[in-house]
Parts: sequence; C-alpha cells; structure tokens
Amino acid sequence: MNENYIDALKALAEPNRLRLFWLLVQVNQRITVAEAMDVTGDTQYNASRNLKMLYKAGLLTQEKRGKWVYYTLADQLGPSLEKLIESVRSLPQEGFTDIMSRCKLRLSMRVNGECIVGPNSQAWLKRIS
Repeated sequence: MNENYIDALKALAEPNRLRLFWLLVQVNQRITVAEAMDVTGDTQYNASRNLKMLYKAGLLTQEKRGKWVYYTLADQLGPSLEKLIESVRSLPQEGFTDIMSRCKLRLSMRVNGECIVGPNSQAWLKRIS
C-alpha cells in the first residue's frame, strides 16, 4: 500500500487538521500560519504543527515569501490522494460555516494577495468583535 496515502489518512484523522485541510480544499488558496491561527483559534504551535503534518503527508506544499511561509494544496498527487481530497471536498459544509466565514474575513485583510497582518492583531480583533 502507498505510504503517502497512509500518512495522509493519519494526518486527517485528527479533527483540527481535518477542519484546516477542508478549509484549504474549499478556498483553494495559500494560507500562512498566522492566518490559520486567526481562522481556527489555534495557538501558533498547534497551527504550525497541523500545517506541517499535512505538508509531510504530501497533501500540501509550502513556499517561503519574505517572513511568511505559505501552505497550499499539493498539485501533483497520485490518484489515491486525489480521491481522498475529493472525499474531504464533499463533506457537508454545515459543520464548517464559522471557520469558512472567518477565513474569508481573514483573507480579505491581504494586500495584493499577500499576508501583511500577524496573528491576533488589533485589526483582526476589531473585525471579529
């Protein structure tokens, strides 16, 4: 059996990682750890760890741009991982409404498509209050 497929299943077995991955599948945009922290409410350690585990499982790619590391869906996946992504994409949206609205709000704070606001900034806290 494909080792990447097993790693991907293990990574998605944890609810917070599944939620974060579902979000990345739905918005199909790159996201920084700072943005993931604000959207999910996770600590820096947990958001970073979850994104890295999804990356190590082959589900995400990472790109460093300035002080930010952007994570996005991997585009060169085998057929089994493509099917796994499709199954995540088809999960009902009802359980993800809050995270999706927070993500759209957080991504709207970008300038020219780039993250410029750190986690838990005053600008973010004003937007969600």
